[in-house]
Formats: sequence, C-alpha cells, structure tokens
Amino acid sequence: MAYRPDKKEEKTKKTITRGQFLGLAWLGAGVLVAGEATLIGLKYLKPQATSGFGGKVLAGKVSDFPVNSVTHNITGRFYIVHLEGGFLALYQRCPHLGCAVPWVEAENQFHCPCHASLYNLEGVVTGGPAPRPMDFFPITIENVDEIWVDTSKPTQRSGFDQSQLTVI
Repeated sequence: MAYRPDKKEEKTKKTITRGQFLGLAWLGAGVLVAGEATLIGLKYLKPQATSGFGGKVLAGKVSDFPVNSVTHNITGRFYIVHLEGGFLALYQRCPHLGCAVPWVEAENQFHCPCHASLYNLEGVVTGGPAPRPMDFFPITIENVDEIWVDTSKPTQRSGFDQSQLTVI
C-alpha cells in the first residue's frame, strides 16, 4: 500500500501483551515486598523498651527509702541508695567484668562475688581489681514524690561527687 499524505492516519490503540502484564505484576509485587521488608527492618532497629531495664523505671516513693538505706530494684537492675544529701541509683553491674554486685548488709558494702571487688555506699571502689566506681543512672522526681530512674543512660565516673545525687 502506498503512503497517502492527504489521508488522516488512524490512531492506533496501544494494547498490553500478556507477558508485559505479568512483568508489571511481578515488578509491583517486588516493590511491595521490598517496602514491607524495609518497614519491618526499621521497626526492628527502633528501641522498644519504655519501662523496665533500658527505659524509665519507677523505683518507688521517696518515703519508701530511709536515709542511709540501699534498696535493690530487680526490674531496673540498679540499687537506690538514699544518702543524707539525696538519692543515687547505682547500676548493679561490676565495672571490672560485668558481674552482678550484691549489697552485703553485714559488711555494709557492695561485694562482687566473682573477683572480690568492694564498693562503699556511694559505689566507690574500696578494694579489689575493679578499675573505677560503679556506674550510676539519672534520677528524676515526678509527681512530687515518685522516684524514676532512666536506665537507658548509665554514666561512668571516676569517683563520687555530690552533683551525682538527686536532691529532693
């Protein structure tokens, strides 16, 4: 057939073949799976703890802790020490090798059972191989008398300082 410039060319309707449709369907499914995998991965990486160790822990009311007392909080893995100047939350983990350090009432000190490191009421090393004092957590007083400890932020220290205490 010869080309006729005076005849209007017919518009051709584009159709999609079965192979092209399946290709687009597989591409869409792949994008959907990749998006879901990305969202799941991001959710996995996001910190989940909002209470308990790794988050804020309610230790109790101010009146629950007599002066010069040591109270172990199992959920938060810390000790609340009420000194005359205020409160101190000591991480129960020994800075030497990570052992759980118990408070020994009879000795009036923290005594690491693994390597015999000793700590006084403020968590300062008094004997043994520990290289530094016990770490501590920040404390906030909320609702006038509730003691909250933020266990997501352990703080290393080289000694005891009055600024480490939370005063009521």
